[in-house]
Amino acid sequence: MITDSPLLGSADGFAIARAVRQGSVSAQAVVAACLERIRQRDPQLNAFTAVLEASALQAAERLDRQVAKEIPVGPLAGVPFAVKNLFDVAGLTTLAGSVINRENPPATRDATVVARLQQAGAILVGTLNMDEYASGFVTENSHYGPTRNPHDLSRSAGGSSGGSAAAVAGGLVPLSLGSDTNGSIRVPAALCGIYGLKPTYGRLSRAGVALLAPSFDHVGPLARSVADLALSFDAMQGPDPQDPVCTRRPADPTFG
Repeated sequence: MITDSPLLGSADGFAIARAVRQGSVSAQAVVAACLERIRQRDPQLNAFTAVLEASALQAAERLDRQVAKEIPVGPLAGVPFAVKNLFDVAGLTTLAGSVINRENPPATRDATVVARLQQAGAILVGTLNMDEYASGFVTENSHYGPTRNPHDLSRSAGGSSGGSAAAVAGGLVPLSLGSDTNGSIRVPAALCGIYGLKPTYGRLSRAGVALLAPSFDHVGPLARSVADLALSFDAMQGPDPQDPVCTRRPADPTFG
């Protein structure tokens, strides 16, 4: 049973979602513990560029009401996640690691994969630091500061999805999203000692993502377990007419 903050900091999304569905822990407790870990540890890691505390707690409260009423909830019910700040999040300006983009208007809708994770019950808690315009391998961002490796703060978290890897490896969230053109999921996942998935090109929609190289870019999850990679991939996959390269083939579940 997941009941306390220390375990919530190490459990994977599969275990968290199962506990939330069973009523062993509330989504509100999971999210509150997640937010507290961000407050305590992120000043050293600098993984987050925005924390969505109010909306995350509201989403958790709604999910708990569904569980109480025995309304079916998704496979990622109550799982906190965060996204590299090149994914559109409704109400936030999409930075893509650049200071220039601060003056842009906020996104009006979530990126497709962000919306699909939320439809599966996952709860968005924030956006994450990255190399500017996803061009780099160290997340030494001159505008938003460097992201540090949770295992050794003197070392790099890798990049360009360094915030995404550090947030998972540091126990801040069990699941995050990154992008990969030439290693930007795989490099930080390896350096931070977690799991990362660069899916087959076209399997996941990139609609609502600030792309570096559209003919090469992939989006994918970073997580504490292979099970979480599979669960999140299944939640995100499927056709999307908003991304012209996204496959038209129906979703092909990988988990179970």
